[in-house]
Amino acid sequence: MIGLFDSGVGGLTVLKKFIHRAPGASFVYLGDTARTPYGNKGANTIEKYAIENTRFLLERGATSIVIACNSVSAVALDALRKTYPEIPFFDVITPATELVAADTSIKKIGIIGTRATVGSGVYQDLIHQTRPDAQVVAAACPLLVPLAEEGWQGRPETQRIVRRYLKPMRDAQIDALILGCTHYPLLLKEIRSGVHKRVKIIDSPRAVYEKIAASHPELFSQKENPSQQFFFTDCSEHTARIAQTWIGRGIRCELAELEF
Repeated sequence: MIGLFDSGVGGLTVLKKFIHRAPGASFVYLGDTARTPYGNKGANTIEKYAIENTRFLLERGATSIVIACNSVSAVALDALRKTYPEIPFFDVITPATELVAADTSIKKIGIIGTRATVGSGVYQDLIHQTRPDAQVVAAACPLLVPLAEEGWQGRPETQRIVRRYLKPMRDAQIDALILGCTHYPLLLKEIRSGVHKRVKIIDSPRAVYEKIAASHPELFSQKENPSQQFFFTDCSEHTARIAQTWIGRGIRCELAELEF
């Protein structure tokens, strides 16, 4: 069974893609809404949270883990693999960079993400390993996760903030923009209008699904009565409403009590 975790509701963008492509697959999701956002925290704290989240999912039957959080993927992947060497981990960064690197028509690449993700330099490093000629422009966008968590899509304030963050991308005349946070597809309309129409938007959910389905198709085996569980560390009505709206159907949000 697949286990997925994120700092909040952003990881549901990955899970939504999984459900759409494999509705009969079993999974357990954990959103750490009590401690969101992760992107403004230090590496040691993010590693600690990631290990605790993984332990929770494994205790509930997960046999593989999708790190549906770019901040964790950027700074805690090695720590997770060292702590749980027998568990397959899938990050959300590598598939997106592979997708961009394979498209030789893309010369200038923009990346937006949290401070932790952008500061790690992991996107830039992975892209330049195969595309040393690529020009990469990265920008930290710390306000976008709270805006997504609060459900502020469509508000003029959100549009102004997004446009300000994307100004370096417009100035650089990028060819593609990587959404380096799983929360950002929740603000796709605002982001799309903040860059030129010709810019290709690369989001993690599709790239992650395709990579896992190709290498581990058994994880998406269809069952007549699949086990599909949603846990949150702060299971408020607000969280439940956003989760159900994004997934597109009624879900049962359960409270996760982690050992902090």
